[in-house]
Amino acid sequence: MQDFIRINQEDKVAVALRPLEAGMIIGPADAKVTLLEAIPQGHKFALTAIAAGEPVIKYGARIGFAKTDIAAGAWVHVHNVRTALDEVPEYRYEPESRVLEKRDSAVFQGYRRADGQTGIRNEIWILPTVGCVNSVAHAIETRARQEFHIGAGAGVEDIIAFQHPYGCSQMGDDQENTRAVFADIVHHPNAAGVLVLGLGCENSNIPVLMDYIGAYDEKRIKFLQCQDVEDEIGEALRLIAEICDEAKEDRRVPCPASDLVIGMKCGGSDGLSGITANPAVGGFSDILIAQGGTTILTEVPEMFGAETLLMNRCKDRETFDKTVDLIQDFKNYFIRHDQTIYENPSPGNKKGGISTLEDKSLGCTQKSGSAPVCGVLQYAERIKGRGLHLLSAPGNDLVASTALAVSGAQMVLFTTGRGTPFATLVPTVKIASNSALAACKANWIDFNAGRIVEDKTTEQAAQELFDYVLRVASGEQVKSEAAGFHDIAIFKQGVTL
Repeated sequence: MQDFIRINQEDKVAVALRPLEAGMIIGPADAKVTLLEAIPQGHKFALTAIAAGEPVIKYGARIGFAKTDIAAGAWVHVHNVRTALDEVPEYRYEPESRVLEKRDSAVFQGYRRADGQTGIRNEIWILPTVGCVNSVAHAIETRARQEFHIGAGAGVEDIIAFQHPYGCSQMGDDQENTRAVFADIVHHPNAAGVLVLGLGCENSNIPVLMDYIGAYDEKRIKFLQCQDVEDEIGEALRLIAEICDEAKEDRRVPCPASDLVIGMKCGGSDGLSGITANPAVGGFSDILIAQGGTTILTEVPEMFGAETLLMNRCKDRETFDKTVDLIQDFKNYFIRHDQTIYENPSPGNKKGGISTLEDKSLGCTQKSGSAPVCGVLQYAERIKGRGLHLLSAPGNDLVASTALAVSGAQMVLFTTGRGTPFATLVPTVKIASNSALAACKANWIDFNAGRIVEDKTTEQAAQELFDYVLRVASGEQVKSEAAGFHDIAIFKQGVTL
């Protein structure tokens, strides 16, 4: 394993790939330095002297300014680097030609839906319309799993209740977004059927939701208001039995990889995330898009500082304008709530070696690969086109991953340097940025991208990840699924009554 990496020839810093001791003589041939202090794994050291006020360069781009004079061989981190992001800039469209060579589409085993969509799971979902019936939903899930034959090869693979605190005491756009999310979940292709479980007096009650849901398959989508029946659990089980009877003959069939829609997210990033896990996902994205597939990148606040790289890859001026609006709208969201736009990264990020938001964002956007940006989605908007899309959602892991799923992602790829056990509506693949995490949290991590700095190239890791995604799409469970973890979190934007 190498000791360090200079990501770009223009970089003024290098990243330690293992803990380095003070006094080591280290660096590329043209920039050997003596380390003035110990450098933790994932952290940066200066390859040249950087004067106070000068830009600090990593990924070939500015990640901030030096707060003080930084000597060659010094540790470069939050104590001597500050963000350079302190205003809302004007953006210019400077398009870069991005064309991926087309590939023949690989094949996975999926579920063809009557509405033309393709699912990678065949589950029955129980969706409460309001948090008041969360416990009832959980009780129905427990009983249904006991009473009905579920599992691989059984037609219905699982029965899952998604609990949340929303659906009532909301106003305006906040309430509208929640209703749109519920409608998206009802139509998700991973669901063999859905039981929409209401209370009856909530703002987003079933009659109100019907306008958002639109046309649906009455044999697979069922509705129950608990206040309308004497025994809500018994009635729910009767309705689920009807869905099971309809779905019991569902079988996987060969489907082209071009039918896949994959969400991309990172959380608990460290100094290796932008070197290993995120570039591996970016390589995966390019492979899938070259075969006609679709990927979605979100967490807009973690594009700040790297947004022009995405803007210049927009396929046309209209997409560029939508991307500018995506970025500016989120900055204005911070401003409206009197919050600092660039108050990032998190304590865990800093511990892992990330110093500024630009540092984090330049690593984060590696997940987008090199494909053109083909579309921009608003929060809770369902995807319609193919290729790389940007989605409006915050950086919060649960909220952003849920947003990816409700927009149509059948699976989420989640890169991490710190580790996390959560999962969203759909299979959530955990990709480690370093081998230590993969070994320590083998019960959480599905794929180890840390080997990129050990014995694999980024291209090899990307292809292996693509092959793994096909297996998951064909039914192989990820760690969080096997553990029974399923969560949703809706983007809360307004007041609560």
